[in-house]
Amino acid sequence: MSPRRVLPPVLPSVLPPLVARNLRDGRFRALAAALALALAALVAPPIPFTRTGVSVLAVVDITGSMAVRDYPAAAGSVSRLETVKAALRAMLPDLPCGSRVALGLFTDRRPFLLFTPVEVCADFAPLDGAIAALDPRMAWEGDSRVAAGLFRSIAMAGEIDADLLFVTDGQETPPLPASGGPTFDGEAGAVRGLIVGAGGYGLSPIPRFDDRGRETGFLGESDVQQENRSGPPPADAESREGYNPRNAPFGAQAAHGTEHLSSVREPYLRRLAAETGLGYVHLDGPGGLAAPLRAAATPRPLPGRLDPRPALLAAALGLTLLALLASPLARALRALRGRAAHPAPTPAPTGAIRT
Repeated sequence: MSPRRVLPPVLPSVLPPLVARNLRDGRFRALAAALALALAALVAPPIPFTRTGVSVLAVVDITGSMAVRDYPAAAGSVSRLETVKAALRAMLPDLPCGSRVALGLFTDRRPFLLFTPVEVCADFAPLDGAIAALDPRMAWEGDSRVAAGLFRSIAMAGEIDADLLFVTDGQETPPLPASGGPTFDGEAGAVRGLIVGAGGYGLSPIPRFDDRGRETGFLGESDVQQENRSGPPPADAESREGYNPRNAPFGAQAAHGTEHLSSVREPYLRRLAAETGLGYVHLDGPGGLAAPLRAAATPRPLPGRLDPRPALLAAALGLTLLALLASPLARALRALRGRAAHPAPTPAPTGAIRT
């Protein structure tokens, strides 16, 4: 029986130099790091954090004066309502995920809630679509009692635990009586939020629409009530022509005025804001609502989670591409530098030389 042949101990003498050589290789280190990042992405848990958002009820005035076209645009001018819709739609992406928005309409003397607050990121598409679909033809009454609508909107926002974003031009229809408008009987500041004044500062004509919602021109002086003759007469009633304390306490002549024209009633809206504890801002164009809203609304902590897996996998992919492409790119760069340092000689011209 032949003696058993013993092999030399190869592994202890070969493996350490091989490992050391691989560790000195930049591509090996990059691929090892990519593998480690990919494995970490499989087990990495979401990172909890807290951010600040809002919960707001947006109530939009859709009465006739909101159809006035007094905002400049590339194709001429656009209506107040279209500008308000563009501003609200631009506001949604500027609110942090977790914020909640409800939508309501205002006409006559009360708001109508379309839906309760929904999350701006998860429900962005239906929320954006609902705002885009707002139309003056949704109005169920022709009057616009702004103060009454604002006070009821405040109560509605309190019921759904939201702040208020009330958008209107502030034009009361019919005009306020001489005794003034209704008074706010709630607690000022109990509901936070913002009144947004829509419209230009100059008087503009109000479009007229027929029963089918088609525009047929503009309102005239006799088409609207120029003076509210309910309640006690104004202080100058006795100096009016035909005044009779019992039969004609407002005078015998028809009232004249500019109620058939419209502008943003900013002093009136500022007074309502001060009375109710809300902020006020003028809408200058189709944007810029998110910052004043967040300043006026109640900061609400929103628990969130950050998923680190996309970042880890992206880093792993980047390291893998670097490992695979680094050597070819380095060789190509060295070749270019070599050609630049040693340009090819220019061949001598051949053929007859003319003198």
